[in-house]
Amino acid sequence: MIESFKHSWLSNLKGDSLAGIVVALALIPEAIAFSIIAGVDPKVGLYASFCIAVVIAFTGGRSGMISAATGAMALLMVTLVRDHGLEYLLAATLLTGVLQIVAGYLRLADLMRFVSRSVVTGFVNALAILIFMAQLPELTGVTWHVYAMTAAGLAIIYLFPYVPVIGKSIPSPLVCIVVLTIVYMTTGMDIRSVGDMGELPDSLPVFLWPQVPLTLETLMIILPTSVMLTVVGLLESMMTATIVDDLTDTPSDKNRECKGQGIANIGAGLMGGMAGCAMIGQSVINIKSGGRRRLSTLVAGITLLLMVVFLADWVSQIPMAALVAVMIMVSIGTFSWSSLRDLKKHPMSTNIVMLATVVVVVVTHNLAIGVFVGVLLAAMFFANKVGNILYVGSEEVDPGSHRTYRVVGQVFFASSERFMDAFDFKETVEKVTIDLSRAHFWDITAVQALDRVVIKFRREGTEVELVGLNEASATIVDRYAVHDDPEAVDKLMGGH
Repeated sequence: MIESFKHSWLSNLKGDSLAGIVVALALIPEAIAFSIIAGVDPKVGLYASFCIAVVIAFTGGRSGMISAATGAMALLMVTLVRDHGLEYLLAATLLTGVLQIVAGYLRLADLMRFVSRSVVTGFVNALAILIFMAQLPELTGVTWHVYAMTAAGLAIIYLFPYVPVIGKSIPSPLVCIVVLTIVYMTTGMDIRSVGDMGELPDSLPVFLWPQVPLTLETLMIILPTSVMLTVVGLLESMMTATIVDDLTDTPSDKNRECKGQGIANIGAGLMGGMAGCAMIGQSVINIKSGGRRRLSTLVAGITLLLMVVFLADWVSQIPMAALVAVMIMVSIGTFSWSSLRDLKKHPMSTNIVMLATVVVVVVTHNLAIGVFVGVLLAAMFFANKVGNILYVGSEEVDPGSHRTYRVVGQVFFASSERFMDAFDFKETVEKVTIDLSRAHFWDITAVQALDRVVIKFRREGTEVELVGLNEASATIVDRYAVHDDPEAVDKLMGGH
C-alpha cells in the first residue's frame, strides 16, 4: 500500500510539479473559451476544470492524464443552456456523472477493444487538426507583434531543451510562457492577453445544488444532453487513455477511469462547474513536460485555482500568443506523422478508415460521430475480408452417384452467399456429403444458409450427410437449424 502510494504520488516530484504548473497555465484560456462556447460564465469552466482535475487525480484509472472542461463537451451543452439556463446544465452534469459511474460498473470500457488502431490514429490526427484550427482566431486579423511573439514562443519551446544543464530540467513550454509574459509586460505591446478572454473568478467555488424541480419533466429535459455528454466524455477519455498508454508505455484501468470521470463530474456539478472529460492536448503537454504520476494532475488543478483566484492580476497578463505557441506545439506533437508515410504501406481499407475518421471528426467537431463512422467502416472491411476467406471444393466419390463437398473457412452473414453459390444443385447424384471439419458457423445467417443448401439438395431427390461439425458450430446448428422440420422448411423457403 505504502509502496503503491509512493509510486503514484512521490516517485516523480519535480517532473510532476513543473508539468502541472505548465498544464494549469494552458488550461486557463481553454476553460474560459469553452465556457463561452457553452454560453455560460467563464467561472463555470474554470471551476469545472479545477474540480475535475483534483478529483480525477485520486479516482482516475490513468495516472498522468489531464481531465477538465473540454470543447467537445461544451458543444453539446449549447442548446440546453440556451433553452433552460445554467441550473439545468448543472443538473445534467450530475446525471452525466451518475451515468458514467454506471458505465464503469458495467465495464463498458471493455468495448474499446473494438476500436481499431486505424480509428485511434484518425482520432489523434483529427484532434491535432482541431487543436491547430482552434488557434487560428488568435492569428487572423492581428498585428505583426502576435506573429513575432508566437514564432519566438515556438523557438523557445523547440530550442530550449538543447541548452546545457537546465534545458532538460525545466519544461520548455513553461519557459515560453514566463519569457513571453515578461516581454509583454515590459514592452506594453498591444496584443490580446488572458485577461481579454473574460473576467477571472475572485473567490473559491462553493457547494451548489442545482435549483431545478425534481420531477420527471426535468429528467426528460436533461436526459438527452446527459446521455450525449456521457458517450462523448467516455469516448474521448478512453481514446486519450489509450494514447497516453502508448506515450508512456504503461497500462491503465479504463473501467476505473469511467467511474473516476463520473465522480469528477458529480463534484464539478456540485461546485457550479460544467461536465468535462480527459483532454488529449493537455495530457500531451503534461507528458511532454515530464508529468507521469497522479501528482501532476493534482498540481494542475490546485495551481489553476490558486492562479485564477489569488494571482488573477498576473495571470491576466499572460499573452495569448504564448499559449498559442504551446498549443501549436501540442498539435504538432499529437499528429501521427508516421501515418502519412504509412499510407503507401498500409492496405487501402486501413487508410480509408483512418481518413474517414479524420474527416468526420474535423467536419462535425463531434468525436462520437467520427469514432462511430470509423468503427463501422473498420467492421465492414473486416467482415468483407474474413468473408472472402472461404473455400468450397468438391470431388466425385462415386461418379454419378456420390459427391463430397469440403468447406474451409468462416461462414457468417458476409460469406453466406458465397457458401450457397459453391454448390451445384442441378447435378444428378444420389448422395452428397458436406465435410465441415475445417469450417466454422458463427451466426443465424450461416445456419440458414446451411439449411437452404440441405433443403435444395433434398428437393432434387439427393440424400445429404453433414460430417465434421466442430463442437461450437454443432451447438448453434443443432439449436437453430430447421432442415429436419417440415413446417419450418416451408416457412424458410417461402412456402414453395
